[in-house]
Parts: sequence; structure tokens; C-alpha cells
Amino acid sequence: MSDEREKVELEEEALLAALSSQNMDEFREIFLEQHPYDQAKLFVKLEEEDRNTVYKYLSPEEMAAVFENIEDDDDQYEMFLSEMDPTFAANMLGQMYADDAVDVLNELDKDQVASYLTIMDDEAAEEIRELLHYEEYTAGSIMTTEYISIHANQTLHSAMQILKNEAPNAETIYYIYVIDEDKKLAGVISLRDLIINEPDTMISEVMNERVYTVSVAEDQEEVARKMKDYNFLALPVIDFRGHLLGIITVDDIVDVIDEEASDDYSKLAAISDVDSNDRGPFSAAKKRLPWLIILLFLGMFTASLIGRFEETLDKVAILAVFIPLIAGMAGNTGTQALAVAVRRIAVGDAEEQSTFKMVLREAGTGLITGTICGIVVTLVVFVWQGDIFLGILVGISILATLTVATIAGAFIPLIMHRLKVDPAVASGPFITTINDIISILIYFGMATLFMQYLI
Repeated sequence: MSDEREKVELEEEALLAALSSQNMDEFREIFLEQHPYDQAKLFVKLEEEDRNTVYKYLSPEEMAAVFENIEDDDDQYEMFLSEMDPTFAANMLGQMYADDAVDVLNELDKDQVASYLTIMDDEAAEEIRELLHYEEYTAGSIMTTEYISIHANQTLHSAMQILKNEAPNAETIYYIYVIDEDKKLAGVISLRDLIINEPDTMISEVMNERVYTVSVAEDQEEVARKMKDYNFLALPVIDFRGHLLGIITVDDIVDVIDEEASDDYSKLAAISDVDSNDRGPFSAAKKRLPWLIILLFLGMFTASLIGRFEETLDKVAILAVFIPLIAGMAGNTGTQALAVAVRRIAVGDAEEQSTFKMVLREAGTGLITGTICGIVVTLVVFVWQGDIFLGILVGISILATLTVATIAGAFIPLIMHRLKVDPAVASGPFITTINDIISILIYFGMATLFMQYLI
């Protein structure tokens, strides 16, 4: 165990002891020295009785720092807020960065939100109301209005004074945005440029007029991609007229990337909300059953297909041995193509290449892998069963199914993307089942066609 880990555990023990003995001074001394992330980790582990004590020991501002680092699993926000005195909770939300407060309030019902906004400080409530109007998962929903803006006709000295005055309430000070009289974004100046240039220099002389921006209605995934591509610490958010509405900081983008990755992984596994810490098996089953029921009926359809080829199986029973092999290979290669396609869509490659080129590439990949696997399985079946025609049948079936399954695995998510549907919905189990159906049709279709060579 590392020294850092031991230190954290010792601090947790000391904090729990301070809570148990009702020693507020000792608790505050240790707790407030910790990073807010560590404070949040400890807080969520506490029992309700201890949490109620924490609410008495901390101010709304101190509690706000803790709440900003809590991940909302199983409606924790609502549970914690219900434990607090309403006035304390409202003041705490008002002390949080506006975008973080919106994240919390979005998990509550409208009556609760209205209640907290009524109690809250008017200025903070107004900022939060503005952000609550934006659609979820857009740039507007994750931006903050706590940024620093200046005008082009100022000197660096006056801009530095503004920075000193507003920095305590700003989410980031590394970029200072230049706006005109109509609050339209005119440029940006970095903290570095502000420091290294002479104090009497005009902002207009050193500001960068080429500013990368995002639209307030832009999808958060697109925002994350732009920030990753350009390595920005923050991005300004504008409306259709170019007015500066807020900024998105890199810490929000990290959360977006984590959220989107978890969401895509959930869909690829044909489950919903994989990050949710379900309290019991019934809750977990409720989330997984819809997809499983769909896949169950698709599986029954696959079984009925095999039943239609009962006569073929009666004549050549050995064909049944290779059903799992062919269906399994089709499912595997389809899932591989699906993963590649979804990945390309996620990083933006799908926008740079035509659908035809991407599918053609995967078709070529499927043809090559199918040919090699087909040759190998033909030789193995011939050595094993001593029947060259059976080996050729299985080999050609593998070649055809791998090629078709690879095309399907790449084509389906790309088409979904073009239709503005989340491509991760084309989940692994779904693609696997579809490819099972395709492989059975190919395998038994060819077996029936060349039956005279197998009997």
C-alpha cells in the first residue's frame, strides 16, 4: 500500500472519530485540508446521521466544493439535498459554479427546482435559470457564465485590475475574452499575453481575433471533440448572432467524455446505464430485460430458420456440427467491424470519409479474413471428416458469412449515424444475432444447393 493511500485512510479514520466524538474543530481542520475530490469520496461513504453532522459543521460555500465533486449515482443528489435544511441547500447551490449547480438541479423535479431558486440569492438564481433553459447534452447545458470579459479599447493594466477583482468568482482565468459594446465576441487574450506585455499596451494590439467557438445548441460530443483536437483549456459559447453566452472548461469536457464513453459502452453491451450502481437484482433486471426480450425473439427466429432446413439436416446430419462455428465467426467479425465503425464515428473520421469508402474497406477486410479462415477450415474439415466437399462447403460458407458480417457490422452504425441516430444502438449482441441469421441462411442455403455432392 502506498504512503499516499495510507495517509488518506488515516485521515478518514480521524475524521470518522471526530464525527463520532462531536469534535467540530478537529473535523474541520482535517477535512478542509483535503482536496474536494477526497472530501466528496469520504462524504458519500458516511451514514445519514454523520452526514447531518457534516451539514452543521460546514458552511454552504464549503459544502458546495464537496457537492461539485460528487458523481450522481442512484439519485444521490436528491437524497443528499432532502437531508439538508432547504435554506442551507439553496445557499449551497448558489455558491456552486452555475454549470455544476445546473447538473444537480437537472436531476430534480420542477417543483423542487423552483423551490430552491426561490430561496436562492437573486443573482445566482438568475444565472442558473438561464442555463436551465438549454437542452440537455448541448453546449449550453454544460457551459458556465462565470468567465472574465474585457473590451478592446482598454489597456493591459486596466484588464489586469479587472482580472484581479473577478478572478475569485471565475471558473478559469487562463483565457480572457474580448467583447464589443453589443457583447459580441471580438477576440481573446491569454493570461500569458496579459502578463508578458507592457501594462500600457492596448488590448486590441495583442488580442487574437481568430477565436474558435461553439454554438450554444451544438452537441456536447462535438464540443468535446473540438476541445480535444485543439488542446484548449476552455471554449467560448456563442449564439447565432455571435454574442458571448458563456464558456466550457476542460473539467466539464472530461465529464462529457466519461459520460459518452459509458453510454456507448452500455449500448454496445445491450444494457442501459452501465455506471448505475443498482441497489438490487430487480432494478438491474428491469434495465436489462428490454434488450434481452428483443434478442430472445431474434434468437427464436434463428431457431425457426434452422427448423426450415430440417430436411437438409436429416440427409446430412454432420452439417449441424458446424452451425456454432459459422454463427460464432460471423458474430465475432461483425462485432469487430462494429467496434471500428463506432470508434471512427466517435473520433470524427466518419465525417472525413464517405460511407462507401469505409464500407468498401471493411468489405475488403472481410474478404481477406474470410478467404484465409475458409482455406484453413476447409483443410481441417477434410482431414477430420475425410470429405473434401463438406470441407469446401464449410470453407465457402465461412468466406461468405465473414464478408457479409463485416459489411453489416460497419454499414449499420454508419447508416444510423447518417440518420442522426446514436450508432452505439447497433449493439454487439444485436449485430451478433443479425449475423447469426445471415450465416444460417448462407450456410444452409449453400448446403441445400450442393446437396448432391454431400450425400
